[in-house]
Amino acid sequence: MSTAKKGDKVKVHYTGKLTDGTVFDSSLEREPIEFELGSGQMIAGFDKAVDGMAIGDKKTAEIPSAEAYGDKRDDMMVPVPNDKVPEDIKPEVGMQLSMQQPDGQAVPVVIAEVNDDNIVLDANHPLAGKDLSFEIELVEIS
Repeated sequence: MSTAKKGDKVKVHYTGKLTDGTVFDSSLEREPIEFELGSGQMIAGFDKAVDGMAIGDKKTAEIPSAEAYGDKRDDMMVPVPNDKVPEDIKPEVGMQLSMQQPDGQAVPVVIAEVNDDNIVLDANHPLAGKDLSFEIELVEIS
């Protein structure tokens, strides 16, 4: 029986959970996700978990933050003076916004702090700094 290896296109079903058991994403109610193994399309720990699996194999992979979305980075916390916040926005902690990079690409951010002088936007990935657990089933290798 062949097993998945770097360069293979694979399809997997998965359920991603935080360490407290909270499900943050799952493909079980939709089509399996397809990607090329080892191409960088997936987080490193997920790629590593699928490598060597055979069709029909199921496993649970514990992925530390370093092999997932990395640690939370202080340089991704962006203070914005209150006078630069658009007037139609009433900032609240947890509010999701979008910032535009110089190249025009939109970056999702979350308001992490609101004070008298500024707001602090968190541009880290929402799962940065979190260890993750994935239940994975390999359904196809092509």
